[in-house]
Amino acid sequence: MVPVNIREQIEKAEMVLVGLGEELQCPESVRRLPEYGTGRDRLTESELPWLLPAWDDYCEGRVKADTGAVLEKFADILADKNYFIVSVAMNRSIADAPWKEGRLVMPCGTALKLQCAGKCDRDPIPLSEKDKCLLEEIMGDLYQGRFQPEKAEGLGPCEECRSPMVLNNVWVGKNYNEKGYLEQWHQYTKWLQGTLNRRVLILELGVGMRFPTVIRFPFEKAAFFNQKAVFCRINEKLYHMTEELKGKGQGISQNAIDCLRNL
Repeated sequence: MVPVNIREQIEKAEMVLVGLGEELQCPESVRRLPEYGTGRDRLTESELPWLLPAWDDYCEGRVKADTGAVLEKFADILADKNYFIVSVAMNRSIADAPWKEGRLVMPCGTALKLQCAGKCDRDPIPLSEKDKCLLEEIMGDLYQGRFQPEKAEGLGPCEECRSPMVLNNVWVGKNYNEKGYLEQWHQYTKWLQGTLNRRVLILELGVGMRFPTVIRFPFEKAAFFNQKAVFCRINEKLYHMTEELKGKGQGISQNAIDCLRNL
């Protein structure tokens, strides 16, 4: 099969559906940091996995990863297209990229909002400047090897039930508050309904099997039922296409950030 020219396919498409995955959550330059793996282990062992997205953001800043610049370039390439971005990666750089308003949904959450760790139904709230400074201090301590998990209590108790406040992402566990993204998810599903029988490029970038029901499986289904769809799956290791999608597109063995960098 002739290799798919992604830039050309973007130009041809009437609509573009993009999935961003784990390869963008933790670029190779971050994974190489000796402090990175140690920090992840300590957060998990301390039963504070909901701080993991903040740790990823902090370490990305330490190595000055160009993820933000790469995504800004990609947003510029998509600027004239009708697109939607779905991300299981939780990076601040993804949330901050200059996408069209209302065209990004991050159903796994981020390190940008707080929620109650208990069962009360209070809406997640944006971090205050005080909260941001505290997180920076906690992550800095962790990077220096002097992690003090009790500092997380400084994010405060819930005003309604007095349970601890935590970052609003899936690592909270069974009490993850989905209100943080549901409004955008409804916009996404409405947009997706409009792709039927349209020339759609489905572009899956670095999506693994951590949350397959969010991107991988639904994207495969969308490609299968749309006769005009082109499906490109870019991943260093998990790039293979299903037999049912043969002829619909191509799996490309490449790191997603490298792919975007070279568009």
